Amino acid sequence: MAEKTSKSSQSFVEIDRISDGVVYLKGGKMRKVVIVSGVNFDLKSGDEQNIILAGFQNFLNTLDFSVQFFVHSRKMNVDNYIEKVEKRKEGEKNELLKIQIGEYLNFIKSFVDENSIISKSFFVVIPYDSGEIIQQTKGLLSFFKKSDAKSKEENREERIQQLNYRTEDVVSGLRQMGLRAVPLEDEELVELYYNLYNPEFVEKKGVSMSTKKS
Repeated sequence: MAEKTSKSSQSFVEIDRISDGVVYLKGGKMRKVVIVSGVNFDLKSGDEQNIILAGFQNFLNTLDFSVQFFVHSRKMNVDNYIEKVEKRKEGEKNELLKIQIGEYLNFIKSFVDENSIISKSFFVVIPYDSGEIIQQTKGLLSFFKKSDAKSKEENREERIQQLNYRTEDVVSGLRQMGLRAVPLEDEELVELYYNLYNPEFVEKKGVSMSTKKS
């Protein structure tokens, strides 16, 4: 019964595998994901906002392929942070600092009780969809089958190369706008999609995606 449930759940996940920074979808489609730093647009002056909008428009005009922008918003669990601060308070020998830490703890607890702590991450998804159909014919000689296998592998490598070229174009264009853009690697992709498919567990356990790239 458990195996049947597992297979049923997996049927809703479009991801086939993640390898070398590439997300392989069922059906042969490929994706790369870039995490992008945010900009506090509302705090910018009118001239700065116009410059940002013009730069973003120019960036989009340079692309000859489609991309997807999405914002991942979720409620943060700060229980671990509060626990660390409480331990810091217990180990503090200076009474004045101990009182200040206690006041800070009370502020954090009351703030969290009245407000949700929301974390936002910004991503760009770069696609590469191959329209080529590889025909498989039964009854052919073995050397034809080997040739087909080699052609299929070469086609896969070519698609990965084209996807990487697209990713470089996106990263370069965003950096010209003053934005920090970094492609995600395997571990970060797994964590991202796990968070997306398990939001309640992530919120409960306080799991968060880390990006330690420079």
